[in-house]
Amino acid sequence: MSADPRTTAPSIGQLTAPEAWQTVDLISDLHLQASEMATFEAWLAYMASTPAQAVLILGDLFEVWVGDDAAALDPFLQRCADVLRQASQRLQVAFMPGNRDFLVGKDFLSACGVRLLSDPTLLALGEQRILLSHGDALCLNDKPYQAFRLQARDPEWQKSFLAQALAERQAFARRLRSLSESQKQEGMAFADADPEMSQLWLSHANADRLVHGHTHRPADHPMGTSQRHVLSDWSLDHPPLRAQVMRLERQGEMSRIDHLPLG
Repeated sequence: MSADPRTTAPSIGQLTAPEAWQTVDLISDLHLQASEMATFEAWLAYMASTPAQAVLILGDLFEVWVGDDAAALDPFLQRCADVLRQASQRLQVAFMPGNRDFLVGKDFLSACGVRLLSDPTLLALGEQRILLSHGDALCLNDKPYQAFRLQARDPEWQKSFLAQALAERQAFARRLRSLSESQKQEGMAFADADPEMSQLWLSHANADRLVHGHTHRPADHPMGTSQRHVLSDWSLDHPPLRAQVMRLERQGEMSRIDHLPLG
């Protein structure tokens, strides 16, 4: 019998911000895809202009990822790679896998100059201890997804999946997206992070704050003496328009910055 995740502390990665990192930006859930170019253009402009010394992408940068070989054949994904590559020449870019892009490979990230983050990761920024996650592992009430996540994060499953022909992998991804869209049409809401498990993670990491995405419900939630902050998704092709960055300052300030088009 598997252990209850509410009582089992995760393995936590470590990211210690060097002194040069005075400002760190957190983003997630952009779901970049060729059919939604307004979102892509906003991300491109942001990556080229942010004053931060580091941008940490907490999952679902891409709408779907079925293997690095697919990216090599996709002009849109190559444009995304160019944005990452250019940004990484002037600041640190790091990526944490999400539920849509957990198959992004180390070789692709390395070629783009992007650091891979484990989920969760503890960010030490000055005196601050901030626990970072995509957030999907915390949404325990989404039981069908949790069963799929357990399977899909297994290295043997991934090896077997990536060994399939590209057309088969793309067809599988289309079926998953179709299911997700049908659930949205039926009004099914994203499950929220489990409070008990969130508190366990914070306690285990000895962290003051937990920051995650995934749920597409940006908000700040008090948790006793701690805080849980949910990142915004990005959507500039369909209303309501959203494109928000969480900006952390080394001295302790935190703000949410909107990157919406003018007018």
